[in-house]
Amino acid sequence: MVSMGGPTMGTNWSVGLVDDGGLPADLEARVRATLDGVIGEMSTWRDDSDLSRFNAALAGSWHRLPDALFVVLEQALSVARESGGAYDPTVGPLVDLWGFGPQGPCPRPSATDVEAARGRVGWDRIELDVAGRRARQPGGVYVDLSGIAKGYAVDAVARCLRRAGVAGYLVEIGGELVGHGVKPDGTPWWVELDRAWDADGESDVPPTLVALEGLAIATSGDYRRHMSDGQGMYSHTLDPRTGAPIGNGVVSVTVLHPECMAADALATALTVMGPDDGLPWAARRGLAAHFVQRTPEGYRETMTPNFAAMME
Repeated sequence: MVSMGGPTMGTNWSVGLVDDGGLPADLEARVRATLDGVIGEMSTWRDDSDLSRFNAALAGSWHRLPDALFVVLEQALSVARESGGAYDPTVGPLVDLWGFGPQGPCPRPSATDVEAARGRVGWDRIELDVAGRRARQPGGVYVDLSGIAKGYAVDAVARCLRRAGVAGYLVEIGGELVGHGVKPDGTPWWVELDRAWDADGESDVPPTLVALEGLAIATSGDYRRHMSDGQGMYSHTLDPRTGAPIGNGVVSVTVLHPECMAADALATALTVMGPDDGLPWAARRGLAAHFVQRTPEGYRETMTPNFAAMME
């Protein structure tokens, strides 16, 4: 077994892999270069990224995007369309307004400020030219891919490892994971779903283990990140349709999918929908999804039939 890792994308990355004696000497450098490439194209925290340049572009201008950025934006708009805007990659102005963007914490915004920011949000305002790999900046649209780029980066690192001939690996970036092959002893890459913990470090959500063999897993949740302004706590997950933090009691949503990029965006969409709307929506699409919701009686777990089948 070989392990490597470090900081990236505001969190940490790690790779566990099987060394059969034929690994390239520069494998870790290749992985770091892959991650740096994603940041250079998709970061909203860097003014010189391709995405930041698109966000600052003139109204009505068309821009040829790097292939990876175009793929992620196209997937993001697809999930936005399917979810009716529960996931929206143009939510950036609201993220900044509520203090979760590059500018950092800020006071709770007024209803007037929220409505003004919502006027700049709308996934359907972005036009794509698939043949030319171009996107049109309609003016004032601020794309934030933080709800999908991390998943894409996991997939990109996995592709890098496969190209290098790695037979078995587990890739993780900030809680999003993908596994392939088995460990040297023949056992699969077992991972435990993220659970909700109270202030005393206790959890009444039972542990769930998943074997990642050709599967990715992404979890979206609010129990680790809140904002407090003296008027109470509110979630870092925003509902683009209302412009406000979610209030549906969702603690976490986990999605299993062959592609981490898709799992990442779908987990965010389902967190916003909540189990009442999200569970049937996910079930109709054959998704493997697991919800944890905070209720007056305690935490409640629900899951789609496909997720339940994977647990058998």
